[in-house]
Amino acid sequence: MKVSKYVQGAVRQFSYWFFNGTLGYDILEDIDYLSTIKEEPSCGELAFAIFMNNLKIDTEGRVLNYTYCENRAAEYIKSYHKPNFTMTPKLEQWETYLHPVSEESYTY
Repeated sequence: MKVSKYVQGAVRQFSYWFFNGTLGYDILEDIDYLSTIKEEPSCGELAFAIFMNNLKIDTEGRVLNYTYCENRAAEYIKSYHKPNFTMTPKLEQWETYLHPVSEESYTY
């Protein structure tokens, strides 16, 4: 089984905007998060986890909530930089889970 072209596209688009410094532009407009990521990569890792853990797809593999996922990740980055910023809704533990890579993936 492979991920759908729509999930691939969502991850590609998120990655492009993330590394281009334009992720969640309205939310992160004045925040130089890329400098932080260079010094504290776990901030970026968790942003990707939040994006992926919130991603919903239908039975055809189409992404149903890309903008929501991008905004959740951007809000997390903003809260990382501005501790007075409160995410709405509050970040839940399941959103931040760092899923493992399967052991089998290292054998190919």
